[in-house]
Amino acid sequence: MSAERLGPVLVADAGSSSLRLAVFGDDGQVLAEHHSSSAPGDDAPGALRKLLDEAPAPVAVGHRIVHGGPRLRSHTLVGDDVRALLRDAADLAPLHVPPALAVLDAARELLPGVPQAACFDTVFHADLPAAAREYAVPAAWRAEYGLRRYGFHGLSYAWALDRAAELLGRGPERLQVVIAHLGGGCSACAVRDGRSVDTTMGFTPLEGLVMSHRSGSVDPGALTWLQTRHGLSADDIENALNHDSGLLGLSGTSDDTRDLVRSRAAGSERAALALDVFTHHCRRGIAAMAASLNRLDALVFTGEIGEDQPEVREEVCARLTALGLTGGLRTPADADRPDIISEPGARIPVVVVPTGEAQQVDRETRLLLRAS
Repeated sequence: MSAERLGPVLVADAGSSSLRLAVFGDDGQVLAEHHSSSAPGDDAPGALRKLLDEAPAPVAVGHRIVHGGPRLRSHTLVGDDVRALLRDAADLAPLHVPPALAVLDAARELLPGVPQAACFDTVFHADLPAAAREYAVPAAWRAEYGLRRYGFHGLSYAWALDRAAELLGRGPERLQVVIAHLGGGCSACAVRDGRSVDTTMGFTPLEGLVMSHRSGSVDPGALTWLQTRHGLSADDIENALNHDSGLLGLSGTSDDTRDLVRSRAAGSERAALALDVFTHHCRRGIAAMAASLNRLDALVFTGEIGEDQPEVREEVCARLTALGLTGGLRTPADADRPDIISEPGARIPVVVVPTGEAQQVDRETRLLLRAS
């Protein structure tokens, strides 16, 4: 295929509670798109057909897949062998991978002969140093069960890193930054010389920061105590930690920071608590990531909360003075473009990058096509 112009690429981003489809042209422009606020399942073929009826025929389909498991460590074109490995990886991210596979299977059936690319959030962290990768658990657990830290949000981090590097006028390989992806799922990542060297999410996307309705890290002893002393089953605990915790569990009303900021202003103590816990864990995670760097060249925010919620950014930065960060952040001049929002001359620049996971999938898919 030509190294210059390949044609339209369809990108599928199927999440635990949403489906986003977009067709990108060679210049990165969106030619057609479809968003649904429900997880894809049996209706995946219908959503794909509707978009394909409206859009130019794609030369390839790129799929965002949260977890590649232990064997899929690079973005790859999908054949039957890769599809079998993806089935095995589904157990590691049961909220995210099965919906993505439903869309992948529908696309393979509707578009026979069109290359399908699997682009993994775990790839960005594939070479984590052993100190950041390994859990301090029995060797048999690590060897027999593959228990290790994988990390997630890698497609978002790859996009944000390159955009931040352009703004800062330095190549990614010359940067040491912390990137915070704050959205429905939240994590932070330490990037040293263009490579992930630590991240807050681990074996599953449940570890780390407080999230919209996921708990983030909880003392494992508390979880076994709930099982042995109070009779909660593993399914009870898994469901509560994934669906009824985080901002929703703390506030009792909403998992949306915009709602919580308004409720706090109206006097809600539970909304204030939810935001306090959330921003505290963000600061803790960012500081922990900075410990894996030799210096901090910038703090980068991305994700829906990271790019849209100025109150959260301000509360995080204003209380990280130990890292050289300060408050007084401004609102980005253009919400659709990356921007430096710290004061001119700030010791540590603060950057906001609009979420670009779909654009990164388009980019990785085109790289795979050119290499094939």
